[in-house]
Amino acid sequence: MFQFPIRFRRLAVMTGIFILVLFVVEFNSRLEELNRLNEQRDEMRLSATQVVQTQVALQTQVAYAASTDAVEEWARTDGHYLQEGDQPVIPVSVPGVEPVIVATPLPTAAPVQNWEIWWMLFFDP
Repeated sequence: MFQFPIRFRRLAVMTGIFILVLFVVEFNSRLEELNRLNEQRDEMRLSATQVVQTQVALQTQVAYAASTDAVEEWARTDGHYLQEGDQPVIPVSVPGVEPVIVATPLPTAAPVQNWEIWWMLFFDP
């Protein structure tokens, strides 16, 4: 009879070991993916927490801005609005001294040549 140089039992053991190695490699890759996804989840939770905190802070600011206290504070810091019982203080100039009027110079437009206009049209963002 013809005898195989590799026995069936040895072939079955080698095949089993190969399959186990494949399972271990696949399990390892799945663990790596799980770790990566967990890190992404933690980053998203952090981002979501920051967004919620920002939203709460903005809602608080909106609620304060709509309150009468905020309007009164704005009116008093602006200085133009008085409440009953307030005594306005009006600054008076010194007699005999005329106020100095400083004229603000108007900027003049620099003439632009045609080629500069075309250059800006084509090459400026």
